[in-house]
Amino acid sequence: KMPQTPPFAAMFDSSGYNRNLYQSKEDNCGGLCYHDNNLLSGSLEALIQHLVPNVDYYPDRTYIFTFLLSSRLFLHPYELMAKVCHLCIEQQRLSEPGLDKNWMQKIAPKILQLLTEWTETFPYDFRDERMMRNLKELAQRIASGDEMYRKNVQQLLQNLIRKLAAVSQYEEVLAKIDATSTDRLTVLKTKPQSIQRDIITVCNDPYVLAQQLTHIELERLNYIGPEEFIQAFVQKDPLNNDKSCYGDQKKTRNLEAYVEWFNRLSYLVATEICMHVKKKHRARVIEYFIDVARECFNIGNFNSLMAIISGMNMSPVSRLKKTWAKVKTAKFDILEHQMDPSSNFYNYRTALRGATQRSLTAHSNSEKIVIPFFSLLIKDIYFLNEGCANHLPNGHVNFEKFWELAKQVSEFMTWKQVECPFERDWKILQYLLTVPVFSDDALYLASYESESPENHIEKDRWKTLRFVSEV
Repeated sequence: KMPQTPPFAAMFDSSGYNRNLYQSKEDNCGGLCYHDNNLLSGSLEALIQHLVPNVDYYPDRTYIFTFLLSSRLFLHPYELMAKVCHLCIEQQRLSEPGLDKNWMQKIAPKILQLLTEWTETFPYDFRDERMMRNLKELAQRIASGDEMYRKNVQQLLQNLIRKLAAVSQYEEVLAKIDATSTDRLTVLKTKPQSIQRDIITVCNDPYVLAQQLTHIELERLNYIGPEEFIQAFVQKDPLNNDKSCYGDQKKTRNLEAYVEWFNRLSYLVATEICMHVKKKHRARVIEYFIDVARECFNIGNFNSLMAIISGMNMSPVSRLKKTWAKVKTAKFDILEHQMDPSSNFYNYRTALRGATQRSLTAHSNSEKIVIPFFSLLIKDIYFLNEGCANHLPNGHVNFEKFWELAKQVSEFMTWKQVECPFERDWKILQYLLTVPVFSDDALYLASYESESPENHIEKDRWKTLRFVSEV
């Protein structure tokens, strides 16, 4: 029987990890340091050994996730996989010849389960041929023992290949979207009126737009692998500032693509406001986006909310005083207060905790949605990584730090698995993803043409921009 794996939400208790871990295995191998049954540190070799099941032991799922996530700070996933394979084969070699079949029946489901956890949670590790080779060799060894295991191994490999095909397809779609918006920007520069509609003609309901933004957010979140957070911080080679020790480790850029989406949405908001010649139209678009942002807040989509607020706070938009004078700003003030960066985003963090609490007791998918302000999440994980040493003075790996890293990333894993409950509107999605957005210069130019420059700095900038645009 396969060991059971609880859902991500149940993995870590409020203190950061499961208090009852590791009672299933006494520390015989040395090199591991515990306090009150909690693993605090260990040598890298002992920690790797602790990952590998044997006849009497299967590692706790919390440990598996934490170690697979953080071990890449010390060694490549393919190196870890090679060591795991070696330890499994070594165990089999050391078992008594007569017990070989019996041993295989006891250990095979456990090794299979470990491989399943690895391939399901960190599938992008297997975009590396060396990983795939080791996985297939170990799987082959298990499959040769029993017909039942052969089916399980096939299932495992099929699921993995399906996941890797899905991410390749997603990357192709992103590349096409980028190409389309670049083509449209070229057309926009030569024939502006022929292409440029505005957001309200495409979707006049702010609630529907907030729902479509949530579709894009959840799809892009879903493709980010947990390891991408850690790989963003792997140490540089101390002898060569430009070269990372793990140069060939990075197999995906979903995290970067998601940050680019945030920037695009901010610029889209600013473009939609600045491109209108008439003041009343600009004011109408600002009020529309305030309603969209408010609905994003209600949904739990904090990333779109922050991107919209950022777009409205860009200088070309915020300087339009005559336009803002026509806007009812009370709702906007409330939203800005919620996302106020002071006291380390205290208000936002309180709202995020509320949304997280709601998602835990949710009866419907719409109540489960938690989309964090992503740049801040990355920053938190970055500072946690920077603020604690990887090694203790005795040379041990600082496992307490890794519990904390894993706790933060596992919360993200719960959020990204929510399915979007809203109906897709392809026309609106297409517009949001591919409509051209103005550059900084184009935004300033449109802004100055709507409301004249107010001081010498703005006047000089306007002259320069007009000159450049005419050349």
